This record gives sequence, structure tokens and C-alpha cells, in this order.
Amino acid sequence: MSAPRAQAANRRYRLPPPLFDARSRAAWLVAGVLALIVASFASLDLKLASFLSAESTASMKRFLGEFVPPDLSAGFVSKVALGAWETLAMSAVGTLLAAGAGVAMALPASRLPGAARGGMRLMLNALRSVPELVWASMLLISAGLGPFAGTLALAIHTSGVLGRLFAEAIENAPPGPGAALRTQGAGTLRVFLYATLPQVLPQLMSYTLYRWENNIRAAAVLGVVGAGGLGQLLYYHMGLFQMDKTATVLAAMLALVAVVDGVSFGLRRWLTR
Repeated sequence: MSAPRAQAANRRYRLPPPLFDARSRAAWLVAGVLALIVASFASLDLKLASFLSAESTASMKRFLGEFVPPDLSAGFVSKVALGAWETLAMSAVGTLLAAGAGVAMALPASRLPGAARGGMRLMLNALRSVPELVWASMLLISAGLGPFAGTLALAIHTSGVLGRLFAEAIENAPPGPGAALRTQGAGTLRVFLYATLPQVLPQLMSYTLYRWENNIRAAAVLGVVGAGGLGQLLYYHMGLFQMDKTATVLAAMLALVAVVDGVSFGLRRWLTR
């Protein structure tokens, strides 16, 4: 092998510098993260001594003891079951609406050129930057109390999240099948339906199911602002210090999240086979 080729091969296969070396970018990254963590602890007023004191421990034990036993009366359990169904419906409808809106916004965000593409991505950023709780608080003015405002809040926020994920999936799709269809005279819509969509559909479904899991938790919290479901029951009974009823609502939340997580995990495994 000639000298220039040997030098080029050495440059190509050169090992990275050791971790504890001034030339190692990983070392500088770790040092920066550690400095940020130290600065965070220094800036926060963490009263760990008060938190771990005997008085705080006794107060926490007394507070947790008020949750036992939970209220399992037939009337209240039926009310909790209705709230759980409302929470599940809010999350499912909100996620379904968001998936449709996400696909509609992902296409221009991934296909349009220049400023139009940037404007659509800016809209997606704006939708997902505002938390669901804030969207619900604003929508309560027009939609009123109840699950409708919560469903719309979930749909608006999740459409921004899914739109961004869908756009990236469409951009990363292999271009070969679409190019083959274009050479045969197929239009843009047919290229998307018969080339791009079949490749990215499992990934889109996986993203949607994952966001459904998150929306179950979000829907349970939206009841704090009067958006219905288990969250509204939790806020009401906790505000009245009815801890036995609060324990029942919390148990229903845990059960609902566990069931949805299991179903979503199974569906994602089935889609990726």
C-alpha cells in the first residue's frame, strides 16, 4: 500500500480519543451535564433535612393511614367506574382526532418546500408547546365544563406531537418505491398512498398507541380544571379531605393505566412483527 493510501486509511479508522482527554467531546459533554446538575442543586431550595425529619415522617404516615380502607360501597364504585369510562373515552377520541390532524399537518410539514414547510412546523411546535392543562383551561370558556373541553385539549396538544413525529417518519421513508411509481406517471396522492404510507404505517400506529398511553394519564389530570373523568372526582374528594374515596379513585386510575399500557404494548408488538 502506498504512503498516501496508508495515511488515508489511518485517518479513516482512527480510534476516538480516550474519555478523559481534552479532545474528547464526550468528556466535555459529561462535564457540562455534571456542572448543570451541580448548579441545579445549588439554585434550588431543597430542604432535605426537614423532609427526612421524624416529624415529617410521622405526618406522612398519618396522612397515608387516612387512605385505608378505601370506599368500596356499590354506589361510589359505580360512580368511579363511570368516571374511568369517561377518562378512557376522552383519551381515545382525543388521540383519534389528533392522529387524523397529525397526518394532515405532517404531509405539508414534510413535503412542502421552503417557508411553507417552516410555517407548518412552527404551527406544530406551537400546538405541542402548550400543555393539555392550559388548553383545557382556555377551552372551558367556550366548551363549558365537562369532558368535551378535555377531549379537545388532548386532541390539540397531541396533534402537534403526532404531526411532528409523523413528519419525521415520512421524511425518513425510503424514496425508492415512490420514485418507481413516479416514473410510471403516478401522481403525488397515489405515490403517498401506495408507496410512502405502507412503509410508514406501522411506525405511525406505534406512535399513536404510545400517545394514547400518555393521554390516559393526561385525561386523568384534566379533571382538575373541570374537564370530567376520574380527575374531576379526584379533585373533588381530595378537596373535601375524603381520603377513603380518594383512595378508590387513585386505585381506579392505576388499574386503568395498567390495562391501557398492556393493551398498547401488545398491539405495538403485533404491529412490529
